[in-house]
Amino acid sequence: MAETTFDVVVVGGGPGGYVAAIRASQLGLQVGLVEREHLGGICLNWGCIPTKTLLHTADLYREIQGAESFGLSAQASFDIEKVVGRSRAVADQLSNGIKFLMRKNKIEVFDGYGRLTGGGRLNVEKDGATLTELGADNIILATGARARSLPGLEADGELVWTYKEAMVPTTMPSSLLVIGSGAIGVEFASFYRALGAEVTIVELLPQILPVEDEEISALARAEFEKQGIAIHTNATVASLTRQSNRITATIETEEGSIEATFDRAILAVGVTGNVEELGLEATAAAVDRGAIVVNEWQETGEPGLYAIGDVAGPPLLAHKAMHEGVLCIERIAGLESVRPMERRRIPGCTYCHPQIASVGLTEKAAGEAGFNIRVGRFPLLGNGKAIAVGDTAGMVKTVFDADTDELLGAHMVGPDVTEMIQGYVVAMGLETTEAELMDTIFPHPTVSEAMHESVLDAYDRVLHI
Repeated sequence: MAETTFDVVVVGGGPGGYVAAIRASQLGLQVGLVEREHLGGICLNWGCIPTKTLLHTADLYREIQGAESFGLSAQASFDIEKVVGRSRAVADQLSNGIKFLMRKNKIEVFDGYGRLTGGGRLNVEKDGATLTELGADNIILATGARARSLPGLEADGELVWTYKEAMVPTTMPSSLLVIGSGAIGVEFASFYRALGAEVTIVELLPQILPVEDEEISALARAEFEKQGIAIHTNATVASLTRQSNRITATIETEEGSIEATFDRAILAVGVTGNVEELGLEATAAAVDRGAIVVNEWQETGEPGLYAIGDVAGPPLLAHKAMHEGVLCIERIAGLESVRPMERRRIPGCTYCHPQIASVGLTEKAAGEAGFNIRVGRFPLLGNGKAIAVGDTAGMVKTVFDADTDELLGAHMVGPDVTEMIQGYVVAMGLETTEAELMDTIFPHPTVSEAMHESVLDAYDRVLHI
C-alpha cells in the first residue's frame, strides 16, 4: 500500500483538530485530517453547540411563563421531539459548515481511525482494516475525550444517561437525578428543570461548580434551589437499582442515607481522554491520568508528535483546544510571534440559568498563592438594565493584587455574563490595572456596568450601592 505524505497530519476533527488543520493550510502546509465519526467533534455535534440550543429553548420557555410580570399574556407548551429536532438540525448545519471549510482550505479528510505506527507514520483504519497509510513530519493528536464512568453507576443509555442520551430524550422525564455538578451537570439540570422535571443534583465535593469561586457557587446554588432544584453536596450515590422504567438511588449525605426514585439519571462526573488504541506504545509519548503529557508547545516526548485539546488535559474547553491548535501549528511553521498559552487567562462559561463565567484566580486561590488581595463585588440588584429586564439574580466579583493592582481574577453570575467575561479576559491579556479599568467608560444602561462597579468597589469607589 503506497504511503501518502503530508507536512502535517491531524488526528481528530473536533474544534482543536479542524482549527489546527485550517491554520496549517493558511501557512502553506500540506494537511491531512483523520476523523472517525463527525467533523466538528463532540463539541459541535454532541456538546457545546446542541446543548446551548436546548438551553436557549429553556430560556425562552421560562420567559414566556413569566410574561405576565411584563404586562403580557401568553401560554407556553413544548414538543420535546421538536425541541430535540432543532438542536440536531443546528448541529448538522454546523458540521456541514466544517466540511465546507475543509474543502475551501484544500484539506484532505480521511474517514477512519488513526493509529500511530512510529517514525512519523500512521494507519487510517476502519472496521478492523487498514484503508490508508499516511506519513508526516508532524502529527497532531486531537482525539478529544469521552464521559467518565463510575463502578456500579455505569450509563446504559436507557435509564442512566451520559450527555449524549440527555441531549436526545424521546420523552420528558418527570424526575431526574444528576450525578455531578460541573458545567455539564448543572446545564442539564437547568434545562430539564425549566421544562418541568423535578431535578436532584448530587455532588461529592463541598460546593457545586467546584472550579468556580466559592461565593459565586453559593449564589448560584441559592438560585437553583429557588427554582426547585434539590442539591446535595458532600454526598455520593451509593447505589442505583434499575427497574423497568425507573431507578431507585441510595444517596449518602452528611445527614444520613436517602432513598429516592427517579425516571432517569445523568452521569456527569467528568471525562477522560481518548488515549487508547492510538498506537502511543510505538512512540515515546507518555500518558498521565487519562491525558497525553505535553509541554508548553503541545509537544509530546516523541519528536514531531503533538497533542491538543481534551486529550492533552484540562481545562477541557473547546476554545482552549482551538488556541492550542493554532499555537501548535505556528510553532511547527516557525513563526517568531508564537507564545505559550497563559492558562490563567482561559475563561470558563456555564450556560445554566443564571449563567456563570470566570477567568483567572478565585479569591481563595489568590490568597493561597500568597497574594495580598483586594476584592470588589457588585450585585445585579443595583444594576439598572438587570432591573429593567427583570433578571437581577447575580453579581460581579473582581480580585486584584493589592501591591501591583493587577487583575488576578473575575467571576460573574447573572444574565449574559458568558458574553461579558471577554472584557476581563482582554484586560488581563493587556495587563490592565485597576486605574485603566476605572477610567474605562461602560455604556449605560447595560449589565456590563456591573463589571465597572465591581472594580470601583475593590478600591472603595463604588457608586450605586
